[in-house]
Amino acid sequence: MSNYTVTLTDAQKKALEHVTVSVQEWIENFVHARCQIAIEDIVNKEIQRKLAAGETISGTKEDIVMAADIKTLAEIHSDPTPDIYQEPNPFV
Repeated sequence: MSNYTVTLTDAQKKALEHVTVSVQEWIENFVHARCQIAIEDIVNKEIQRKLAAGETISGTKEDIVMAADIKTLAEIHSDPTPDIYQEPNPFV
């Protein structure tokens, strides 16, 4: 499990408090929701890949993500050969 710290200016904190009751809860919900979108994307691509290859599909979504042979976005950006199957990420 990983932990991350976010530092906000006083103005950023005040602005977030204008739109949410709990800044901490809002940040956690945002990150968890974005992770869930990425998990769904990875699982869907891995299922399609396994079906095309005639492989069996088993395990939870988290199992599928952890077993998937995928690159981080940093690895993708540093690779001089483009991955023609990698879709652009609109959230970066």
